[in-house]
Amino acid sequence: MSLRSRIGGWRSGLIVVMLVLLILAAIRQLTQPLWGEPEIALEMGGTYEDMRKHSSASFSPLIRGHVWFGIPKVDAKLRFVDPQFGFTTPVARFFTVDFDDSVIFGIRMSPQIEPLLIDDALKVVLDLQDQWRAKGWVAKGLQNNPTIVDTPEWRAYLRKGILAGITYWQADDKYQVMLVVGRFEDYRNPTEERYLITLALAKPWTPFDEIEDSYDEPRHFPAPQPK
Repeated sequence: MSLRSRIGGWRSGLIVVMLVLLILAAIRQLTQPLWGEPEIALEMGGTYEDMRKHSSASFSPLIRGHVWFGIPKVDAKLRFVDPQFGFTTPVARFFTVDFDDSVIFGIRMSPQIEPLLIDDALKVVLDLQDQWRAKGWVAKGLQNNPTIVDTPEWRAYLRKGILAGITYWQADDKYQVMLVVGRFEDYRNPTEERYLITLALAKPWTPFDEIEDSYDEPRHFPAPQPK
């Protein structure tokens, strides 16, 4: 093979590689919003297949059979799908979805990718509560677990690290959510106050309407009540 033929073949190969790179760059540009913030689109009572179809985040393989849980392969936010009660969360690192024979019945997650400073933790909590309130969710169990607000009293309560702040919200008889924020010892930031948020969502499991007026012993460290 002559030198000219070799050079021509090398140039042709380089052109092909450049075209492939340009195509991949164009595809990445078009899908960048999805790649930049992967999303899990989830409907309670929906199937594993539907979740994978409508989500931009890759997920653990389907395991046939009864109760099990799946985990996303990347950090991802939740988009809870419901025409009336839907909401979204920040990107999460801990995220599990509970299934029974491929049908979704529960979510457990922490809507953050690392323990947060108190300002950032309260911002996440208040945003979620605002979304639920705007969509018609109702706070429940207020006698012992009032809604969380950003006040000096609430900050002092959380900083003690004795009890976490817990709030329950319910969407008619369809869903119930428990949101918890508490002090967390972060070994990477030992001199800072860091906080961990957890969220559990499923069909209503605590009958608040039945126990709301029942007698309950006062707590030694009650959460701040609204003024």
